[in-house]
Amino acid sequence: MTKQVEVRTAAPYTVTIGSGLLPAAVDALPEAAVRVLVIHSAPMREQADRLRSLIEASGRTPVLAEVPDAEAGKTAEVASFCWQVLGKSEFTRTDVLIGLGGGAVTDLAGFVAASWLRGVGVIHLPTTVLAMVDAAVGGKTGINTGEGKNLVGAFHEPLAVWCDLDFLSTLPANDRVAGLAEVVKGGFIRDQRILELVGEHASALRAETLTEDALAVLSELIARKVQVKADVVGEDLKESHLREILNYGHTFGHAIEYTERYQWRHGAAVSVGMVFAAELAHLAGRLDESGVALHRELLTSLGLPTTYRSDKWDALHTAMRRDKKTRGALLRFVVLQGIGNPVRLEGPDPALLTGAYDAVSKAPEPGGAVALG
Repeated sequence: MTKQVEVRTAAPYTVTIGSGLLPAAVDALPEAAVRVLVIHSAPMREQADRLRSLIEASGRTPVLAEVPDAEAGKTAEVASFCWQVLGKSEFTRTDVLIGLGGGAVTDLAGFVAASWLRGVGVIHLPTTVLAMVDAAVGGKTGINTGEGKNLVGAFHEPLAVWCDLDFLSTLPANDRVAGLAEVVKGGFIRDQRILELVGEHASALRAETLTEDALAVLSELIARKVQVKADVVGEDLKESHLREILNYGHTFGHAIEYTERYQWRHGAAVSVGMVFAAELAHLAGRLDESGVALHRELLTSLGLPTTYRSDKWDALHTAMRRDKKTRGALLRFVVLQGIGNPVRLEGPDPALLTGAYDAVSKAPEPGGAVALG
């Protein structure tokens, strides 16, 4: 069953969730678009070729640009390659880009679209849970630098987002589970029905193969999380106030990713980041013990990590100072004043930070570890 969520901002667009959506996505391309650049990673080569055929059948000219997978594709060098493709293919302001892949690809495609001719249309076809519920929705685009994640980017809303659930049938269980961290985040900050559904169906959601019933639950979870993001973004597109709540768990999570040189999956890092934020809120008198326990129980039930190595505080603290919410030397965190009620915690006492770190620490594993590898 197809579901639609309307994202109401200055340039409203629809997020469509269902199966077999690629032909509909091509049919809905802007009439003025003559050329369509499909930016995709290597694992999506077969689907990109299928998309090429559909675009050709629509009477348009398809151009394919294959980029490195995951965070390796979110660099200035890769963006420059895409600009070269656009220039050599003579793309104009009425032409369109498509981001086909996971969150890294949609982040990159959005940034390339935002910067080419100061802004051309982009449509996202996310192929992972993480991209469907987070990266492809909301208009945030970006690339990484040597100093941190997503430090260069722009706000550039897509024309549409098509979440084809058929992509999830071949998605490895670890990738699916990592994406569910962002879904759980939506439950903690706003929609508590998400937490109930995860608690009831965790085993089925983390299974190697999704049953039809589990896919139906996953579809509802995706729609609910997209609605959470749509509601927040509709009130605050450019993160001047409310939108910061979508960064719950991300300050510490991004620091883990940077420290691990992006060898951890984003969702795994955010999972630990949410537990860190919960422990910090508890130490600051904002969240009771049962709220902290709920974080650990739900995330553990999905197979997500809730601890991180105990010998990296200095590196993590330095990385957190580069976080986009930081103002001058003032660290700012999103924490919960009870489940479903996110608030800001500004300039917490250093003892609270180290206390929260101690609560999520474990002895380092020999040789390191790739979370949810």
